[in-house]
Amino acid sequence: MKRHILTIIPLLALLLTATTACDDSKSYADLLNDENRLVNAFLAQHRVEESFPGAEACEIGPDAPYYRVDDDGNVYMQVLMRGTGGIPEKGERVYFRYMRYDLNYYVVGSDSNVGVGNADNMNTQSTYFLYDDYEIEQSYQYGTGIQIPVGLLGYGCKVNVVIKSQSGPSADMSYVVPYLYTITYNKPAI
Repeated sequence: MKRHILTIIPLLALLLTATTACDDSKSYADLLNDENRLVNAFLAQHRVEESFPGAEACEIGPDAPYYRVDDDGNVYMQVLMRGTGGIPEKGERVYFRYMRYDLNYYVVGSDSNVGVGNADNMNTQSTYFLYDDYEIEQSYQYGTGIQIPVGLLGYGCKVNVVIKSQSGPSADMSYVVPYLYTITYNKPAI
């Protein structure tokens, strides 16, 4: 009997801890509010324009403003370099190189915010999507936000893009984490 009680006590403690942890978890709405606060804190450090004036009229460079480029306010783009290769057509393959930074770390100024992506390693497999074709996984897995800049600026452009989870990669949506991307878009080799 004593042995059974000693076995039950740790199980009850574990159950109590799990129940308490569940009470402290955030709702999806709370996570979305946190995400909005992170994005707003990041954008507060930069100039922000509520609309994109077009490829020829936009400012370029690291001091350029972040332009809101979608109706929902989920994607903000800073133009580092205009495109020179034309806008892709629907279903056209678009190759891209990127680095992605978690805004949870970026906003607080953490030194541990290391970018993840393929921009600094040419030995990695090519990353691409089919422009404006969300019926196949190769396109929708990266989300809608990553495709917007090339549709506005064309092949050859380079941008910094803040993407909220609703417009980000499908695998990351449930985590509700906004990211800052640095992306270059390239035409497929002929």
